[in-house]
Amino acid sequence: MRKSLVAIVAALALTLAGTAAAALSPSVFDPGHTGCPTATYSNGVLHLVKNCPTSTNASAGADITGVAGQTFTSASFTLANPSQCQGGSPRFDIQDASGKVFFLGCNNVTPTINADGSATYTFTMADLLRINPTLGTPGAIQAVDVLIDVQGTADLTKITFNGVTQVPATQGGGNGGNGGPGHQGDKGKCKNGGWKTMSHPSFKNQGQCVSYFNHLNKHSKSKHKSSKHHS
Repeated sequence: MRKSLVAIVAALALTLAGTAAAALSPSVFDPGHTGCPTATYSNGVLHLVKNCPTSTNASAGADITGVAGQTFTSASFTLANPSQCQGGSPRFDIQDASGKVFFLGCNNVTPTINADGSATYTFTMADLLRINPTLGTPGAIQAVDVLIDVQGTADLTKITFNGVTQVPATQGGGNGGNGGPGHQGDKGKCKNGGWKTMSHPSFKNQGQCVSYFNHLNKHSKSKHKSSKHHS
């Protein structure tokens, strides 16, 4: 009986922790340290910039945290205007537990043009299967991000994933972040195959890499808060 109760409590704790952790986390992938990609969040807008040629191995975006283990149902974002959709950017990258990555690019669906001239791009499971015809149905989600990797700028609002509006956590909100020094930047290095080059530690897939740096980042913040409390 006691073991069963412990198991139930543990499962409930994990569920609540996943819900509490749901947040948008701006970051960049810039292995060449070019400084050209930036990602900031302010006043409800995720502002992404890649100020260098598309061929440069760099991107700007935001991780969507707290969704690991879920099944994909829907996603959407609104751009300031449809001209900010350049090829497949911005797009969602969804990695499942098997390591397969599913792309949902703004050029893959017809947007809804709003009264203010902005454009809303909505993706369903049917769209995901149509856009990624050779990958089959995705399994449990491992990691998700929204990003641009072409030269240009994108202003995203009303970002939703699985029916939930995504905004930064209170502790990381306000002016947002740009993936600068520290764990945010390290986490960004997991993307675009970067996780394959790491050896201390090594990772089985991108999601495991991102989860590792998310844990380090959370631990670092906890230590910082504890230090302030005792100072």
